[in-house]
Formats: sequence, structure tokens, C-alpha cells
Amino acid sequence: MNLAYYDIRHNMGRFLLTCLGLGLLLGVVLSMIGIYRGLVADALTLSRAPVADLWVVESGSRGPFAESSRIPGDTREAIARIHGISEAGSITYQSLETKYKGKKLRLYVVGYEPERLGGPDEIIEGRAIARSHYEMIADRRTKLPIGEQVVLGRNQFTVVGLTNGQVSSGGDPIIYLTLLDSQELQFELAPSAARREIARGNAQKGADLDTVNAVVARLTPQVNPNAIVKIIRRWKHLSAMTQLEQEDILLRSVVERARKQIGLFTVLLLIVSTVIIALIIYTMTMDKIREIATLKLIGAPDRTIVGLIVQQALAMGMIGFGFGAVLIINIKDIFPRRVVLQAEDGLALAGVVLLVCVLASALGVRLALKVDPATALGG
Repeated sequence: MNLAYYDIRHNMGRFLLTCLGLGLLLGVVLSMIGIYRGLVADALTLSRAPVADLWVVESGSRGPFAESSRIPGDTREAIARIHGISEAGSITYQSLETKYKGKKLRLYVVGYEPERLGGPDEIIEGRAIARSHYEMIADRRTKLPIGEQVVLGRNQFTVVGLTNGQVSSGGDPIIYLTLLDSQELQFELAPSAARREIARGNAQKGADLDTVNAVVARLTPQVNPNAIVKIIRRWKHLSAMTQLEQEDILLRSVVERARKQIGLFTVLLLIVSTVIIALIIYTMTMDKIREIATLKLIGAPDRTIVGLIVQQALAMGMIGFGFGAVLIINIKDIFPRRVVLQAEDGLALAGVVLLVCVLASALGVRLALKVDPATALGG
């Protein structure tokens, strides 16, 4: 006879309600893990989109994502001539905010040279940019349909293609423009500022716009990227890093604090879950004092009583975890940031929940073992 099963069936409504509340808490724990995975995925999306082997940036800079980097536009030609590099492309990055249908729209702009490295890795709808000006490719999260026109800066751009899952480390959807358009957006002064500079004798020249944030390069097979990095670093005005180094910088600079904060919050939630399970099991044990005393009076071994409490704790944890997992899986797409749920994370959390349930049941077990069998004979 499984005493835990019969006791749960006797109080089915209260038990399921308790599991539902616990499931909401464990769902939050699972969502925090998914949010962290989403932060990492978002941070790496931008750096992996060009499918590059090398990043060339300003000397002393750690790349366009961690800090400011500006290098001359003709750097790409110099990099492309290095033996071992098969192709190279110039890129600019910037955040901007515009209005669309009366609402604020925040975007992350990537400028690239069509037919060179730096553009979107996949266009799921529409076409690539074919004109040198005023066309753009947008991610689906912008909710901009193909053919829609959006004002960026002082010009109007037409959406000609769509990508999917292209967001910046801050969660802003990405749009792709030609390098010339993005340079104009990023580096050209507004008319009032240009007049002020002219009055000061610092008239802006067209050549001043030929600035980029990075040059990405792809190597020929069998070429050691670290050897090319050493060659580029000999030029005092440039620095270089491999793709793996760029990703490592992104993870340490962009999501490191978020990882620590989410990790701490997850640990706190697990501690709270342990305390709640312990209190619930303790309360359920208190309600069964007379029944436990009766079991002892008729000679039931301690392992039977311990099994009753531990099995109930495990059932509560697993059912609660199931509720929470189903909830988060069904609502993860409505989160404002990407939530990435991985099977191994779910299995690891399930294992932690099992351990937490066993630890939390210790309080109820201790109370049950101290029950006097004579309590069953009381009035």
C-alpha cells in the first residue's frame, strides 16, 4: 500500500493547488535561466552574422560592441591584400530611434557593403539590397512589412527584405543599410551643427564620412588566424582579433553582469522554493500527527513513515515543475526579450528540484519521527 498516494488522493484539491503555486515559482526560475540563455544568444547573433574569421578594429579598442572603434574606410583594401585573406568587408554599427505610425521604434543599424562580408546571413522574405541608397533589410521583430517606408535621419528608406532573429545585445531589432547610407546616418552632421562648424572654420568634408567601425575578414583554408592577427597588430593604428576572441569579449563585457545577477536571483528563488516546500511538508505532517502516531502504534517501521513524507515532497516538486515548465514553454514568445529553453537546462533544474524536495522534507521527517505513539490514543 502506498500511503503517500492515498493521503494525496484524500486531499487532492489542496495538494494540486499547492503544486500550482509551487509551479509558478519554479516557472520563474526556469524563465530566468531561459532569459540568460537568450541574452547570450542575442549577444552572439550580431558577431556571428558576417560568418567572419577576423575582426579588425581601432588600435587599443576591443571591438565595436564593447567600446567605440573608428578606422578609415580604405582599411578594407589594405586588409584584403594580406596573404591568406580571401575576402573582407567594412561595417558600421549604431543605435537609433525613429517614429513609425506615431510610435517610438528603436533600431540597431548595421551598414555593410553589398556583395561583401557584413550583411545578413539569411533573408527569409523579399530580396537583398540592390540600390546604393535608401533601401533596407529589417528583422521581423521590427514588424515592418516589405514595401513599408520608414524615415531614418533626413531620408526615407524602403524595406525590401526581412530577416529573422537578428537582434543586438540590447534586444533591439536589426536593420541593414548600405555602407554609404549608414555612414551618412552616423557621421554626417545635422545642418545646424554643420553651419556651426563652418563658422568655426572646421567645415566638414566628404572624405570625413569615409569612416567605419570595423573590417571583417574571411581566411583561405589552412591559414592560421592567429598568424594574421599578429601581422595586423604590427600596424600601430589597427588592432585585430579572431572570431572566438570577439565572442569572448562580448560575453565578458556585455552579459557578464547580467549573468551574475540572473544567477544570484535564480539561487535566491531556489532557496525560497526550498523554504516553501519545507513549510508545506511540515504543515502537511502536522495535519497527519494522529495518523502517524497510529502507524507507529500498530508497529509500522520508521522507513514507511519517512517514505510517506519524502514521496509527497517529491511528487509536489515534480508536479510543480511540470506546471511551471508547461507554462513557460507556452508564454515564452510574449517576453520582450528572447527566452531560450534548452533541454539540458530543464533536466538540470529538474535534478535540482528533486534534491531540494529531499532536503525540504527533512523538517517534516524530523517531526514525524518524534511523534509519540500514545498520541493516537488521546482524546
